[in-house]
Amino acid sequence: MEPYRKRAWAEISLNSLEENINIIRKNLLPQSEVMAVIKADAYGHGEGEICHKLEQIGIKYFAVSNLDEAVSVREHCDNGEILILGYTPPEYAEELENYNIIQGVVSLKHAADLSENARGKIRCHIKIDTGMGRIGLKHYNTSDCVDEIEKIINLQKLSVEGVYTHLAVADSDNEDDITYTNSQIDYIINVYNELKNRGINLSHVHYLNSAGACYHNNQNSTLARIGIIMYGLHPNYEMELPYELKPVLALKAIISQVKVINEGDFVSYGRTFCAKSSIKVATVTVGYADGYSRLLSSKGEALVQGQRCKIVGRVCMDQIVLDVSNLADVHAGEIVTLIGRDGEEIITADELASLYGTIGYEVVCGISKRVPRIYI
Repeated sequence: MEPYRKRAWAEISLNSLEENINIIRKNLLPQSEVMAVIKADAYGHGEGEICHKLEQIGIKYFAVSNLDEAVSVREHCDNGEILILGYTPPEYAEELENYNIIQGVVSLKHAADLSENARGKIRCHIKIDTGMGRIGLKHYNTSDCVDEIEKIINLQKLSVEGVYTHLAVADSDNEDDITYTNSQIDYIINVYNELKNRGINLSHVHYLNSAGACYHNNQNSTLARIGIIMYGLHPNYEMELPYELKPVLALKAIISQVKVINEGDFVSYGRTFCAKSSIKVATVTVGYADGYSRLLSSKGEALVQGQRCKIVGRVCMDQIVLDVSNLADVHAGEIVTLIGRDGEEIITADELASLYGTIGYEVVCGISKRVPRIYI
């Protein structure tokens, strides 16, 4: 038995990742280049192997959340262009320079403090808040916004290469949300055009996230920040993707014991499940400490021998129990698929997310570090 099959593991298909990237590239407009979003350990898939594969297939732009992630990614990508989407304290300006990281600048004050702490030049993109309400320059007319951008550009130790924003509801087909998204796009394009009218030509303006690339494809965005769809999941599981992608991650575990329980027997903490008749159950070596949410208690299903088997009782820290009464021959050591395909059946992270009111992002990001990632 392979060592990783002691209890629970995640299988990461690098072939599926490549296929997804090829499909996404094919559907982007020629003016947009993929910027792979690999924050949060590549959405739980493992940044090292993901970075190596992405570089191998020609991805040169990468986006992360923070400086620690950027430095870690730099160790895998010597020549990659790495953008920090979030805030970095100005006292780390030297580290940004040393690792050749592009910093997202969120305000004139942030920019001035970075410039003051820099030795040479810090590369940056300026974040504009067009309606997300988090970080970035916030103005209600483009002229005021461009005025502030000009002040940032004039700072001696900053090298401004682009402007960007984040779309708040690009994953919605609600008419008001579509109008809102279009207004966000119009705003940043107007800012970019006004900069050009003032003789300021930046290399990049970008606003397409995964949902934007799927549902609001636009030739003006020089970069498409591709995150969740790269890993084969939906920005919003209630909306169909415009093209077919393959989930990159599968979560598996093994059966530790099979037994029969009788009518009136209870299963797991809280005695929330009581057998109404004699049933056959299998204990599986995975639980909420592995990132398999307790909210799936008595709701989720897993695949055994290509068939769906329902969770009975509460998900524990390290174990779950399945009703395997429909299987004639099942035994300890058999593989159980929590996320992924087994035969004709498939359970996706999006399906799990829908069961307890979250999103697929949280499901894959939540798979814990104690679960080894196996690359196939």
